[in-house]
Amino acid sequence: MKIAVLGTGMVGRAIAHRLSTLGHDVVIGTRDVEQTLARTEPDWLGNEPFAQWQQTHPAVRLVSFADAGAYGEIVVNATRGAASLAAVEAAGAANLAGKVLLDAALPLDMSQGMPPLLSVVNTDSLGEQIQRAVPEARVVKSLNTMLADVMVDPAHVPGHHNVFVAGDDAEAKATVTGLLREIGWPEDAILDLGGIRGARGTEMYSALLFAVSDALGTYDFNVAIVRK
Repeated sequence: MKIAVLGTGMVGRAIAHRLSTLGHDVVIGTRDVEQTLARTEPDWLGNEPFAQWQQTHPAVRLVSFADAGAYGEIVVNATRGAASLAAVEAAGAANLAGKVLLDAALPLDMSQGMPPLLSVVNTDSLGEQIQRAVPEARVVKSLNTMLADVMVDPAHVPGHHNVFVAGDDAEAKATVTGLLREIGWPEDAILDLGGIRGARGTEMYSALLFAVSDALGTYDFNVAIVRK
């Protein structure tokens, strides 16, 4: 399957690499291809420059956001939350019409340092904003409640733990659920939260995510729903 990942950061790279190893034809979209390839310094998280990463991942091509939107049968938003709406709009509403758009981003506000605040909260969510921005796309919120290593390798955390999906289109959620199973998420770990409004809860969970990380000194954990 042709899959386009928007965003060249840690999450975008992890998702693109994992899907490529599963046999999918994957491209990564960026705002400015030449500028992205010209960077020679690590990013703010210490990740190597994209050009260096691509040397060891030659199967994943770098293209513009617009070309990524046109290319992918499924499109994954792995951009920074503050840049997500601009990235999706650059990918093109016409290009995304009818397609499944898996939104894995968080609307983090880093203006006051760590832990981050949320720029969208309580009565709205980034997932809902993206759905409104590209109304003919079929947005599904998922993979935004854990860090990249766990997103693409559930076995990175032992035992039972959960991943959530939320979206208004049942067929789109089924497609994303299938992709999650391919990545390695067990069927009983995937919890459907209903419509895209469910993105509010998964995005607001990030406050607990960062608090737990501070307490444990690691991001190698995930949330598990335990029920009677």
